Amino acid sequence: MKTYLNNYEPADPGIWQGRTDGDETDQQRWHQRIRMIDMASACLPDLQVGQTGFVIIGFCCDEGVRRNLGRTGAKEGPDAIRKACASLPVHFDDDLMLVDAGNIYCIDGQLETAQAALSDFITELLSLGYRTLVLGGGHEVVYPHYSAIKNFLKKGETGRNIGIINFDAHFDLREPGISGPTSGTGFWQIAQDCKDLGMPFRYFPIGIQQHSNTRRLYKTAEELQINYIAAEDFRVGREAQVLDSLQSFMSGSDAIYLTIDLDVFASAYAPGVSAVAPVGTVPDAFFLRILRTILNNKKLMSIDIAELNPLYDQDDRTAKLAAWIVFQSCLSRILS
Repeated sequence: MKTYLNNYEPADPGIWQGRTDGDETDQQRWHQRIRMIDMASACLPDLQVGQTGFVIIGFCCDEGVRRNLGRTGAKEGPDAIRKACASLPVHFDDDLMLVDAGNIYCIDGQLETAQAALSDFITELLSLGYRTLVLGGGHEVVYPHYSAIKNFLKKGETGRNIGIINFDAHFDLREPGISGPTSGTGFWQIAQDCKDLGMPFRYFPIGIQQHSNTRRLYKTAEELQINYIAAEDFRVGREAQVLDSLQSFMSGSDAIYLTIDLDVFASAYAPGVSAVAPVGTVPDAFFLRILRTILNNKKLMSIDIAELNPLYDQDDRTAKLAAWIVFQSCLSRILS
């Protein structure tokens, strides 16, 4: 039974439109190749031997951002990223199946219900052999996304040691208050679940900014024995140290989950986010080398991109940056 259907809608096919240079395979763009599936009435296409499947899901929710007193509007993020992806050129053949499986919505502010629906949805898609790429939405996506990976791994023989890599200016280790979970509590919730289940909490944040985190959050990170890379240390001059820390983290994980909060980037590159940063990570060649190191790791199971807020996105810069990350993510699976 598909328990997520109360919060589910298929994606709007009108979004996947764009420039057409021709119908030959070397002329195509993503809007000509992507397959749209209504999961309420159909199933994902079966993957052929040697074929990689990438399924896009939207999490149309910013209730966690609202509870966290951030700028709402991220619930419109998934469609904005889709639009930015539509005219991307196709640099793959039949070895990659690209599917849009629709959206999970937060209805009437019921965040926890939407999170449960998303978790069930991702678990189902992973069980079909696809790699999932979730488009947010607020960073409240992380708790259900991690839960889905954990639930999926319980069904197989894969190890339970899940490593989370988070590009983010914030730790997101706040304890939920009277309003409940927010976009800033996800990793604290995961840590508590890991403690209750006797599982290791493996969390590696990259891009942490001191002016964006309280001393209490740093103390929590220390208590949880979290190794992190500060924004000022994520630079070319420290590439060897960054790669060393990253490779060590990944080698100690049985599975890897990558989450990218777009507010990790400086506002010149990502003005359209829920919590804009005047300074931050630059999406340059150094960032791409680090990103590809993660994307090319065969332990990587699932990815999400969070916090795009189209209401503040000048010239669609943030959406285009997110689309560039999506492009790199899909291409890496057939090049690795």
